[in-house]
Amino acid sequence: MPALLESGTPLDQTWIASHIPHQGDMCLLEHVQAWDALNISCIASSHRSASNPLRSNRQLGIANGIEYAAQAMAVHGALTAPRNQPAPKVGYLVSVRGVNMHVARLDDIAADLLIKATCIMANENNMLYEFRVSAGENILLEGRAAVILDANALIT
Repeated sequence: MPALLESGTPLDQTWIASHIPHQGDMCLLEHVQAWDALNISCIASSHRSASNPLRSNRQLGIANGIEYAAQAMAVHGALTAPRNQPAPKVGYLVSVRGVNMHVARLDDIAADLLIKATCIMANENNMLYEFRVSAGENILLEGRAAVILDANALIT
């Protein structure tokens, strides 16, 4: 069941697609399960879809789990952005580190994916997240990701 905004708006795929750049089949997350100032948990079932745009050779490799985590981070950024900000800053994934892949593929996972991300550092232009993609009790992928916000503002 999706989490709700204070207004009662469900944080479902429609809400997600209207707040991140990814549209159509590329919007991989089904809904936000829970979130707070530092954490977000999202659910996805798109890893089982034959039309998943990240598939290659009829399969979805585990490294694609990083994109699921990146979308959860983008949703977290949209949810935690200052309300007086005219538009959310665009984030660019610039680095992933300490990534541990515990399976080879995502498309053969029968359960929904649980994607969790925790912001461990943030300032005006940078964010660092820890992330984990799991299914049931099994951790599938985990690591850290660095995001630069509004990269054009850094060019002088």
